[in-house]
Amino acid sequence: MKTSKFLLVSAMAIALSLNNFAMAKETAKAQEAPKAQKVQKIQKVPAGFNVAVVDIVRIVESSPEINSLRTERKNKLNELVAFVEKARADVEKETNSAKKKALEDKYNKELNERKDAIDKDYSKKLLNIDKNITTVIKSKSKKANYDLVLTKNSVIDGGTDITSEIIKELK
Repeated sequence: MKTSKFLLVSAMAIALSLNNFAMAKETAKAQEAPKAQKVQKIQKVPAGFNVAVVDIVRIVESSPEINSLRTERKNKLNELVAFVEKARADVEKETNSAKKKALEDKYNKELNERKDAIDKDYSKKLLNIDKNITTVIKSKSKKANYDLVLTKNSVIDGGTDITSEIIKELK
C-alpha cells in the first residue's frame, strides 16, 4: 500500500512539474511575442557626418615598431632555446639523482622567470605601440574633422579609408 501511495504521489508531482514547465514555456513565448513584433527604426545619419575607416591589420603589418618588436622577440626566444639546450646538457651530465633533480628544478625556475620577463616586456611594448597607433588615428581624425572612425573589417560599404595616411604618419 505504501509503495502504490508513493508512486501515486510521485506521478502527481511529475505531472505538476510538467504542467509548470509547459506553463513557463508558454509564458516565455508570450513575453517574446511583443519583442518580435517591435521593429526598430533606423535613424538616418545627419548630413555632413564624416566617417573614416582604417585597416588595422595593414597598419600593424607595415608598422616599423611592430616589425622591430617581432625581431627582438624572436632573438630573445632563440636565446631561451639556447639556454634550454645548455640546461638539458648540464642535467644529463649529472650522475647523482638528487643533484640532477635539484639542477632540473633550478633550471626550470630560471626558464620560467626568463620566459615571464620576455612576455611582460613584449606585452608592455605592444601596449605602447597600440597606444601610439590609437593616438595617431585620433589625431588624424580630429585634423580631418571625422566624426567617427571604424575598423575596415566592420564596414561593408562607405567611409573614407585613411589607412595609408596613418601608415605614412607612423613611419
